[in-house]
Parts: sequence; structure tokens; C-alpha cells
Amino acid sequence: MDHSANPHHARRWAILAVLGIAQLMVVLDGTVVNIALPSAQADLGFSDPDRQWIITAYALAFGSLLLFGGRLADVMGRKVVLLIGLVGFAVASAIGGLAGNFEVLVLARALQGLFGALLAPAALSTLTTTFTDPDERGKAFGIYGAIAGAGAAIGLILGGVLTEYLSWRWCLWVNLVLAIPAAVAAFGLLVNQRPEGKTKLDLPGIASISIGLLAIVYGCSRAEADGWTAPITLALLIGGALLVALFVVIELRVTNPLLPMRVVLDRARAGAYLGLGLACVGMFGVFLFLTYYLQATLMYSPIKAGFAFLPMVGTIMVMATTSTAVLLPRIGPRIPILLGMVLSGIGMLLFTQIGVDTAYVTHVLPGLLVMGLGLGMIFATCFEVGTSGVQPYDAGVASAMANTTQQIGGSIGTALLSTIAASAATAFIADGRGDPMAAAVHSYSVAFWVSAGIFFASAIVCGLLTPGGVQPRESTAAPAGL
Repeated sequence: MDHSANPHHARRWAILAVLGIAQLMVVLDGTVVNIALPSAQADLGFSDPDRQWIITAYALAFGSLLLFGGRLADVMGRKVVLLIGLVGFAVASAIGGLAGNFEVLVLARALQGLFGALLAPAALSTLTTTFTDPDERGKAFGIYGAIAGAGAAIGLILGGVLTEYLSWRWCLWVNLVLAIPAAVAAFGLLVNQRPEGKTKLDLPGIASISIGLLAIVYGCSRAEADGWTAPITLALLIGGALLVALFVVIELRVTNPLLPMRVVLDRARAGAYLGLGLACVGMFGVFLFLTYYLQATLMYSPIKAGFAFLPMVGTIMVMATTSTAVLLPRIGPRIPILLGMVLSGIGMLLFTQIGVDTAYVTHVLPGLLVMGLGLGMIFATCFEVGTSGVQPYDAGVASAMANTTQQIGGSIGTALLSTIAASAATAFIADGRGDPMAAAVHSYSVAFWVSAGIFFASAIVCGLLTPGGVQPRESTAAPAGL
């Protein structure tokens, strides 16, 4: 295979290491701060209702600007946008770690989300155009998918270690340790690649999808606090959905669309995007409610609770690399995605058996191992398929779609499962069936049942949508650098 058109080919494995660090930083930042929240709250003195804004500020900026970040990478060049994302993320993290009050911390988290929205699609699209050999591409995406799938659990582990032994501020400062070396390496390794000539940005499309996704993510966060039928929640969700619909209409009519419909109308890619989104709706039950269970019921310390997820990290990494290097080239994407959903659903069913007096080894560990196998198959397969077969000038926005579906799925899943769990706990206490701890464990179990149902339903939907058989794994060879 001729790699002369790819200026990155000789340095591809070193580039993968840099991109892996960038992806890890973005993914773990969704959870590394969670464990530090109680310490940050005690230090800065903000209220319980305000606490959610530390999480929401990041999610709002990140989720709403991903597609814009992806197209910006296609227009300005992936190296430039990647470097802006890395440096900006480091600066925002430094500000957050130095925050002396709640407002500065929220601003820093929003800035992290903004620069993360530039960083994530630029990293994934660089990976897409760097690995043009189908066999090597499978290995590279297996590693990248393993990082994406395990990053949230790694964030819990790292958050526990840093909070317990240093300070909650190091949960933000740790990004400097990752971002600065990655930026220096990226500057030396990468060639900036962008299309020839001037490409106009689709401003109406950017405005409609950014505001629409912002409304949906914020609506989900309000649903968690106010309920799904609250007027503000309904207004945000309906308004967001209408703006997304308007975005599709705009994209079908403009000359230079932000998201060309050819990217999402391909069945394989559509199935991959849907698979990522649905997996994130279901998987947040693992991190959210198992973290509560381990710390509040089994009385684990933050660091012990973090390390309790380590077996799942291991199985995700093993299955992610196996899926793209072995399964995908031989049997295509349908079976790995379908089987991954089924295994994840079985893992959730295992978690439904937890009780106040059950043990980690017998009632948590088996589910973590099975979930890890399932999530490893889903994430690695969906990342590769979702970015395969696109032209280099669409690589950024295709990568942004993969990240966007993850973020929207996670926001919906967190709000949906939190609401269901809260209702289950209230009903349990009202029925006089036990004390608050028993009610909490019951609510976790109910959430796991719902998550299991989501995964099993997702297996059917993705199985029907995703084409069977081995798909052509077209190279996305990069043009000469500029």
C-alpha cells in the first residue's frame, strides 16, 4: 500500500500515543472531578444545589460545541485545532485548580468543556487520517477505543488517589501533566492538514445545532433536579429537538454544510453512532450508582471505590483491542456491537442482585467483568466504523459525531436513571419497607434493571440497523500537509 500521500505514516505509533493521552484527558475529566466534589464543596463553601454545576458546566460546553469543533478541525487543520485544544484545556485546568470561589471553578469547567470540544474530534480525526492501512487501523482503533471505554473508570481511580493523598485541586491540575507534554509532542510530530482553498463555515448550522444540543443537555440536567414534566424541562427538550430538526433542514440546503448528510446516512456509520449513544445512556448506571453503593453502603474510601473498577478497565482494554483487530475484519460490525450490548445488559442484570449486606467479590466483581467485555466491544467497534470510509475533509465532523452521541447519551442516561432511582427510593420508604440505606440500594437495583433493558433494546435496534458481513474498510488517506 502506497503511503506517500500520508505525511504521518512513519510516525504513526508515536502519534497514536499522543492522541491516546489527549483522549484520556477528555474522557477522564468527566468523572475525575466527581469524587473530588465533596472536598471542593467543603473548601469553597457552595451549596448542594450548586454542586451539580461543576459537572453540568463541562457537559454543556463540551456537548454543544463538538460538531463545531469537528468542522473547525477540517477547515483550519487538525494539528492547529488539536494544539489549541490541548493548550486551552491546560490553561482552563490551571484556573480551576487555583479557584478561590465557586464562580471561578464553574467558569474553568465551562472552559474545559469548550476546549475539549475542539480537542476530542481533532484527536479522533487525526487518528482516522494517520492510520490508513486496514490491519494497523484495527489495532490503533482498538487501543483508542479501550482508552475511551475505560477512561471514565480511570477517572474514578485517579480522582480517589488525588483527593485522598493530595487535594481536590490536583484533580484539575493533573491535566497539565497530560496536556503540556502532549502539546509539545504534537507540535513536533504532526503536519497540519486542511483542504485547499477557502472553506466557508456554515454559521446557521453552527448556531442551530450548538444551541439545540445546549438546550437538550441542559434540559436533561434540569430533568434530574426538577422532573421530566416540569415546564422548563419540557421547554428545553422540545426547543432543543426542534432546533436539531431545523439543523437537518439547513444541512440539506446549504453549499458547505457543517454536517454533510452523507456522513450520517451511511448505515454502518449510523449504527455506530447510535450504538455509542445508547451505550452511554445505559453505562452511566455503572459509574453513578455503583460509586454510591461502594462508598455509602459498603463504606469504601474514595480511593478504594476507584480501584474497585479496575477489573472492568482491564476487560475493556482486552476486548477493545480484540474486537477491532480480530472480530471486525472477519465478521463485520453487526455481531460485535450486538454481542457487546447483550453482554452489557447481562452485566447490569448481575448488578441488580446487590443488597445492603452483599459483598464486592460475589455481587459486584462478576458484573464489572462482564460489563467490561461488552463495553470494550461496543466502543472500539463503533469508533472505528463511525469514522471509516469518510473523505479527509469530513474526518473531523465524523469524529465529532461519535463524540457528540456519547455526550448526549451520557447526559440523557444520567438524568433518566437518577430520576428513576430517586422515585424508586421515595416509593420504597413510603411503603415502609426499610430504612434509608435499604431504600438507596433498592433504587440502585431498579436503575440497573432499567439499564439492562436499555442495553437489550439497543442490541435489537443496532442489530437491525447495522449491516451484516465484513464492510469495506476504505483508507482515509490524508492529503499532503500544508
